[in-house]
Amino acid sequence: MTENSTEIFTGSFTQQEPIPEEAIEAAVAVMRHGRIHRYNLAEGEAGETALLEQEFAAQVGAKYCLAVASGGYALATSLRAVGVKPGDKVLTNAFTLAPVPGAIASVGAEPIFVGVTKALTIDLEDLQAKCAEAKVLMLSHMRGHLCDMDRLMEICDAAGVVVIEDCAHTMGAAWNGVPSGRHGLIGCYSCQTYKHVNSGEGGLLITDDAEVAARATMLSGSYMLYGRHLAAPEAEVFEQVKYDTPNISGRMDNLRAALLRPQLRGLDAQVTRWNDRYRMVEQGLGDVPGLTLVPRPAAETYVGSSFQFLLLDWTAEAIDAVLQRCAARGVEMKWFGVPEPVAFTSRYDSWRYAPAQSLPESDRILAGIIDMRIPLTFSIEDYALIARIIRSEVSAVFQGAG
Repeated sequence: MTENSTEIFTGSFTQQEPIPEEAIEAAVAVMRHGRIHRYNLAEGEAGETALLEQEFAAQVGAKYCLAVASGGYALATSLRAVGVKPGDKVLTNAFTLAPVPGAIASVGAEPIFVGVTKALTIDLEDLQAKCAEAKVLMLSHMRGHLCDMDRLMEICDAAGVVVIEDCAHTMGAAWNGVPSGRHGLIGCYSCQTYKHVNSGEGGLLITDDAEVAARATMLSGSYMLYGRHLAAPEAEVFEQVKYDTPNISGRMDNLRAALLRPQLRGLDAQVTRWNDRYRMVEQGLGDVPGLTLVPRPAAETYVGSSFQFLLLDWTAEAIDAVLQRCAARGVEMKWFGVPEPVAFTSRYDSWRYAPAQSLPESDRILAGIIDMRIPLTFSIEDYALIARIIRSEVSAVFQGAG
């Protein structure tokens, strides 16, 4: 591949595609009738939020679905619904984003971090070693990378550890044909602007467990209006939990649900578009000296909405030089090795509300992770250019360091 050091990219890595016209029309219809609160329904009306829950449950093959205010709220609600109490320990990934340990801390529990592998997935050996320390694993499929979910569930089932899946980056992904979020007891998804469907903020929670679904619904602030849900358990399940489950309001509204329903119907087509762009970058960065690509297992059906590579064992100065040189040519990337949190990027040692832990091998990997969004607003040709720029600058710094 020929690199041209004068090539510049001019796209915005934070610009989203417009909301589909069908979703805009549905949202306008909600604004016109004014019944934005999910339980404010006309006679015979199902409501956008209840329909969203019903449709997403069917899409992933779950019995129950609850739409809530954010992905982080879904995570915290899941912990409460399975009985996590203040002072309990909860296992989670060392490589994740702040809302995951934040959800654990929000219920007064204590995160216990599990290491990360070069595949950017949870270290299953470290997980097995730590399973005796907690009864719940909040598993983050960070940046869309799925571990061997069959092996993970074997480990957790044998240890009696409940698995809650954080699928903020894996809506539309699967392991051995099983949708992400369907291996554990609960799956949680985000509908925030930079995720796979966009309602600004929003979250979805799925489960096959009737009591968990009923408790989550009560926690979300259903009052005694749970009969207006279409993807919830029967009334008798709510009778068992409704008086001892607090209302911690975090409902989704009909306006956001109206935005999401058409987007979910178009998700498969969007996944194809993301993966075409992801593979263009992957192809362009093959065989770059000093740069390690992250393997994608055959069992994994992934959604390439972001791209990661490793500059493993590089000095901080050399990595920073790559980032600065790429940025000067219009390519914006994040580095998980930066000492201070920047924007969305932080590490387990940034979260000082969690007990300090030593994970030296994970520190080595985190210090080399480079992360880039894959916006759908860029063309395939744009990504060929982006790959040429990254390849050129990584090669230049690597050769200079050598």
